Amino acid sequence: MEGGNVKRAHEEEAGPSASGIDASKHEITEKPSHAFDDGNNKNGVFVPGPLVSLKEQIERDKEDESLRRWKEKLLGCLESDLDGQLDPEVKFHSIGILSEDFGEIVTPLPVDENQIGRTLFTLKEGSRYQLKLKFSVLHNIVSGLTYSNTVWKGGLQVDQSKGMLGTFAPQKEPYVYALKEDTTPSGALARGVYSAKLKVWES
Repeated sequence: MEGGNVKRAHEEEAGPSASGIDASKHEITEKPSHAFDDGNNKNGVFVPGPLVSLKEQIERDKEDESLRRWKEKLLGCLESDLDGQLDPEVKFHSIGILSEDFGEIVTPLPVDENQIGRTLFTLKEGSRYQLKLKFSVLHNIVSGLTYSNTVWKGGLQVDQSKGMLGTFAPQKEPYVYALKEDTTPSGALARGVYSAKLKVWES
């Protein structure tokens, strides 16, 4: 994977540690996110129509200057930035951790080969922290961006959290999103090195 580019989904290893965290590896997974209405919409279930590129949506109302400007303002992009590609692309630039212990540590993505397998940061037991993602959305709107953060210690899963990031349109500036605050475990048995995998996908 080059430059942290992701289409549809993205996985990063990063997360909490009472003592440290193993460096990251990258995986790309895909999940279907668009259903097509074949006219058999039954039981009141909503089936979205075919995916349309943002460029095509803007061109549909090109003769209406006010509506075109409203769309560009809403989407945060200009027609010149769009290439007509249907599928959105999410490019992750960095993952950071915010803690009262050390402030903020930012790790560029993809993780440098020299850092793989190393401890990226150390947290005290019982300390509060937040993970922060910096990413860009390209080509089209990405809907229902969802994440899960799974934590292991000694090969055993010890924690998992899930949440919704939201829906994002292409824009010139990257998005910065902080996940909900969490607390590291405490006690003698909780001390040690943890690894974590943060997975992000379009639902």
